[in-house]
Amino acid sequence: MSKYLITTFGCQANMADSDKITAIFNKANYQNAKDEDELLSDKNPFLIFNTCSVRQKAEDRVFGLNKKLIELKDKNPNLKVVLTGCMMHYSEKELKNRLPHFDYFVDMKKIKKLSGLLPETLKPKDVQTKTDVSALIPISNGCNNFCTYCVVPLARGREISKAVIDILKDVRKAVADGAKDIWLLGQTVNSYRYNLKSKEIKFPELLRLVNAIPGDFWIRFASPHPKDFSDELIKAMAGCEKFAHYINLPIQSGNNAILKKMGRPYTVEHYKKLVKKIRKAMPEISLSTDIIVGFPGETRKQFEDTKKIFEEIRFSMAFISEYSPRPKTAAAKYFKDDVSHKEKEGRKDELNEILKKTALENNQKLIGQTVKVLNDRTEGNKLIKITNVRHPMFNIKNEFVMVKILKAKTWSLEGKLL
Repeated sequence: MSKYLITTFGCQANMADSDKITAIFNKANYQNAKDEDELLSDKNPFLIFNTCSVRQKAEDRVFGLNKKLIELKDKNPNLKVVLTGCMMHYSEKELKNRLPHFDYFVDMKKIKKLSGLLPETLKPKDVQTKTDVSALIPISNGCNNFCTYCVVPLARGREISKAVIDILKDVRKAVADGAKDIWLLGQTVNSYRYNLKSKEIKFPELLRLVNAIPGDFWIRFASPHPKDFSDELIKAMAGCEKFAHYINLPIQSGNNAILKKMGRPYTVEHYKKLVKKIRKAMPEISLSTDIIVGFPGETRKQFEDTKKIFEEIRFSMAFISEYSPRPKTAAAKYFKDDVSHKEKEGRKDELNEILKKTALENNQKLIGQTVKVLNDRTEGNKLIKITNVRHPMFNIKNEFVMVKILKAKTWSLEGKLL
């Protein structure tokens, strides 16, 4: 049996795309190698890199692969290397010049053509694949927002919503295969809309339809946009008993002038009102966010506004990144990257110090409560260690259990199995 290995960079959408690639190879009777040594022992191995362009560091890791690929191909000259994912926004000519040791460049929109690269002697067959407890279900692809710093619309194109019937089919299959943690994915997941003959299905209605599917599972979604977060969506979230009470709601900056330069069509005041509505409807919800520090022109005073937002909203988690100019974006074209790397690092550290404090205090409020747990995560997506079971994963792996919280740390909880 021939072998393949996929390296995935980036977000959950990329992980879902890697699942599609896995299915193509599995149907061609390929086996997923556990590491590079096992891969290179094969006669016709494929090494696939599913790339990310959101940050410069992610691209730099790929552009830095040339030396490694020379070494791998010296060990096995038959190795075929494939690049796909968001870095396909570069022209194929530029990619070939900068990545000469890659054999194929395949756009994810045309990923089914990957099967045409496989040896013809390998006949497709149905293969039983291992199902993880989490299932990543793309409901849309692409983005219409064109934030000035973001390459996603260039890499993935304009937003296209998947047919409702296909989404529900994917969820039903995942649940039937044992998945208990369903993630609905889209670059702006809550802008989903699909026209049926009788009516238009928007994201709140889709959420209710998924919730109605029989089975014991959680529903989560990523990534929402504040401008599309309607009152109807909040009502749907609160009314769906399978919705796991965790949400990542990107704010990106706590200053209105910077938000405007970012092309984010909402204000800090709108965001704060939105959080208030969400917490009123679901008081126990766990809230995280995304932040960019050091956006072009961000002054110290403007950054202080972001610190105030962290202190006021008291996030349980935040994904804080330093601004890096992305090719072909409006920010890279029109704004000077004038905040030093040292200053960006310092601002990131300042936000992390606030986050550590609020995350710990949020976790401490859970002490004494009984929460639902799946493997090592609570419904609020918090990491938890079960202390009164010697081998907790042996008899409760992939099963919902109830756990009483006994101890809180900054990034995790400890509790006993009931």
